[in-house]
Amino acid sequence: MALSQTLPARGGAAAKLPRPVELVAFALVVAHAVYLTVSYFQGVWPDTAGVPPDFVNVWAGGQSALAGHAAAVYDGPIHKLAEEAAVGHPFDGFYTWHYPPTFLVAAAALALLPYATAFFVWMFATFLAYAAAIRAIIGERLGYLLAAAFPAVLANFLVGQNGFLTAALIGGALLLVERQPVVAGMLLGLLTFKPHLGLLFPIALLAGGHWRVFVAAALTAALIAAASWAAFGTATWQAFLIDSGNVSAAFPADGWTDWGKIQTAFGLVRMLGGSAALAWTAQIAIVLLAAGAIAVLWRSRTASEIKAAALATGAVLATPYLYTYDLVVLAVPLAFLFRLGRERGFLAHEMAGVALACLLILIYPLAPSPVGFAAALVIVALIARRALLSPSGAL
Repeated sequence: MALSQTLPARGGAAAKLPRPVELVAFALVVAHAVYLTVSYFQGVWPDTAGVPPDFVNVWAGGQSALAGHAAAVYDGPIHKLAEEAAVGHPFDGFYTWHYPPTFLVAAAALALLPYATAFFVWMFATFLAYAAAIRAIIGERLGYLLAAAFPAVLANFLVGQNGFLTAALIGGALLLVERQPVVAGMLLGLLTFKPHLGLLFPIALLAGGHWRVFVAAALTAALIAAASWAAFGTATWQAFLIDSGNVSAAFPADGWTDWGKIQTAFGLVRMLGGSAALAWTAQIAIVLLAAGAIAVLWRSRTASEIKAAALATGAVLATPYLYTYDLVVLAVPLAFLFRLGRERGFLAHEMAGVALACLLILIYPLAPSPVGFAAALVIVALIARRALLSPSGAL
């Protein structure tokens, strides 16, 4: 039976996944839970020995902020000592703090809790926000299942990163652009703690005439910047912007050996042996193509789900700096495509394309390479097909 016949349009009976898809999603959720449980009891998650997860960076930064030394997070050797103090043992390497001072507000709040407790509070609170966003986009409770089954979920859980938060903010903002523009703008303002993921949002908002969203986002960003300045002082912003060279140092340069971790066009070219100049050329070409496509699409009368899916995917493609835990954001465009399919019926082979994108992310541990970039391109193809066939109006 075709999937378009399996899922009724909105207004009919509750949408149901085809049985094979439902079983695969459930199996992935169980696999995630089992892997995390075994890892915890084996002492490798969140941390008992060896190299701690990325979360130690956040908790140690929060400790420094609470102690009145917020600017120290941008001093590598000092921050390294704070990270070792957080886990109670030395370890090779260290995590650099690249976030703007605005994120120190969240870090300081987490640092009020013991390290392990803060880890679990952070992960499960942001996971619930992410799952709620995906469920709201899809419009059915099965959204929770699909959110938990998405392959990038495990990568984010293991390292204690912020992929759930970024996906929740992007998904929530795109869902509310038309219905609650001020709230949507506030969510985008909060996203400025990872500014490289917001490169295309001003283009989309201006092209679509969403001025209230744009203004709300700008005001929110300004307010949280002012709050962080008041809390942590001018020296912290100076360290972020000037003294530490943090902005330019945030991206791996020559000498970086693990290019397979960078899930972008830049990372792919570098992994294949291309020069930095060639990698930047490829990345800039992707940015320009994505910006042009978003501008055209958001000025068109095509379905809002297609616009949202395109912008969420474009956010992932436009940045040169992306890790596997950031790929949680790709659950957002897939959720919008599923929402559209539930309303209008799925296109032939559309679910196969979704499965391929998920499979590419799933195989990363077996083939450490920019598979996330390939997954994003698959999703772009799915969105383009939908846009070209959209009955809502010409592009």
